Amino acid sequence: MARWGKVGLGALAAAGALALVACGTPAGAGGAGGGSAAADQPELKVALVTHAAPGDTFWDTIRAGAEDAADKNNIELLYSSDPDGARQAQLVQQAVDQDVDGIVVTLAKADAMSGEVKKAVEAGIPVFSINAGENEFKEMGVLAHFGQNEFIAGQAAGEQFNNAGLTRVVCVIQEQGHVGLESRCEGLADTFTGQSEVLYVQGTDMTNVASTITSKLQTNADIDGVLTLGAPFAMTAMDSIKDAGSSAVLATTDLNADVYKSIKDGTILFGIDQQPFIQGYESVEAVRLYKQGGYVLGGGQAVLTGPAVVNADNYESVAAQFEKAADSEESE
Repeated sequence: MARWGKVGLGALAAAGALALVACGTPAGAGGAGGGSAAADQPELKVALVTHAAPGDTFWDTIRAGAEDAADKNNIELLYSSDPDGARQAQLVQQAVDQDVDGIVVTLAKADAMSGEVKKAVEAGIPVFSINAGENEFKEMGVLAHFGQNEFIAGQAAGEQFNNAGLTRVVCVIQEQGHVGLESRCEGLADTFTGQSEVLYVQGTDMTNVASTITSKLQTNADIDGVLTLGAPFAMTAMDSIKDAGSSAVLATTDLNADVYKSIKDGTILFGIDQQPFIQGYESVEAVRLYKQGGYVLGGGQAVLTGPAVVNADNYESVAAQFEKAADSEESE
């Protein structure tokens, strides 16, 4: 069994444990499962501070999970984001100034975030991290981390490309310096038996993303695979492949309804899903559990929410979440 497959089973086990927490009640917790029990509990104020860039639909899913948990746990959710590490750190300080009961934060730019996160911890505020920061959260005093192991996610992609018989793959990074994205490409290089290389694009400018990928494919006709690291970039890369007259196969990490549809119709080979809804949901509910009795999932280790490979063999198993999202968008 591939290395990512073994971890994937662990992630499923963790997800099962999370589901039990969401649906059940720890002994003596007083009922955190939602409904009237949640309404009877004192309201909490929780800040969710991410490094989301404008227009990236991935973060809509994380926010949806967080809002769902907030509704079920009598929590007022304060959401803010900034892709710049220094400005995101300022948002953490603002949350501290607002006297929140808990903070959920992404740590993509860990060095920039460390000082303010530690100040929040020192102020007695329980802090949980999601999405990015698996290797850094403990040293900042963060109680638990919810996310996928990015290196293992890259390894999973490499295995999938091997199965497809590809020989040269470009890994597209949309935010230079993002440790999680870099780790995905490193994981790809670790398991992919062909040649892999990194291509940096400016993720906040889709015109730049499209032109950079197109140019790379036009000048390197032997590239037979493209891995993007976010759903919106996959859809742009699809157009770039066509514009370049390339026959390269497209795959991506992170899914949305468009990517799911493309996997279903065969225009995207596979997607690596880190299940962002779970990251948002469990991290916000974690504040309630901690406030109730000091409960902390993971035992000091990161709680894995992925990677989960979605491809032609199993896409139907996740149809409910993505087809529901597509139907919602069409009705707006």
